[in-house]
Amino acid sequence: MILNAIQAGEGPPVVFLHGLFGAARNFGGIQRALAPNYRVIAMDMRNHGDSPHAADMRYPALASDVRETLQALGVEKAAIIGHSMGGKAAMAMALQWPAIVGRLLVSDIAPVIYQHGNTVFTTAMRAIPLTPDLTRRQAGTALAETVPDQTLRPFLLQNLQFGAQPRWRVGLDEIAAAVPDLEGWIDLPGTYSGPSLFVTGANSTYVLPEHRQIIRARFPTARFVAIKNAGHWVHADNPTGFLSVVEAFLHDWI
Repeated sequence: MILNAIQAGEGPPVVFLHGLFGAARNFGGIQRALAPNYRVIAMDMRNHGDSPHAADMRYPALASDVRETLQALGVEKAAIIGHSMGGKAAMAMALQWPAIVGRLLVSDIAPVIYQHGNTVFTTAMRAIPLTPDLTRRQAGTALAETVPDQTLRPFLLQNLQFGAQPRWRVGLDEIAAAVPDLEGWIDLPGTYSGPSLFVTGANSTYVLPEHRQIIRARFPTARFVAIKNAGHWVHADNPTGFLSVVEAFLHDWI
């Protein structure tokens, strides 16, 4: 599958992969900041944004999408940066095709099985009646009972296109069916020995101390950095801090 990709700048290729219910444009500010020195490629993962839809959302398949898209763009090797779902796809790519991954940055996720409760979100989103007169306020109210987080509701609703024929931009049915795969992890063989950085939000509990041994078993060069004033959505909670870490990680990327 060839993914929709937003590109900016010239130089060594740097790829950004977003998390579940995100989109390539979520990295817009960071992409613009890096574009003077790098060719920055932000991708819509399958079933997200303007990329095609498909039922299989296991991480080897998501990683294969990124690989095929890079081949289509003429990129032989890139620094890969992935958040959450995108971080798992980035890890799967590094383990399967290490020669393509010049360096790896994983944001706030570990190669383990989680139980995030995303089925609650997909159920609430699918329950919104997509009537022609639907407003953003009405959609937000419909989500409020099951999604009380006031910052999460607008994030989810960025995927809803309003108008005469409201529709979800994401493949909501495909995502709902694939939640176990998205919260899971396929234990791929091999290791990735290239430079690896695992970034966490200081206020997040997604990557626990006991996960470090699991990470280092597959990524033996892994280093760990916690960004203060940030939860799971590190790049959104503290964009300045996240950008500083990314720039330091990329400073000798050629």
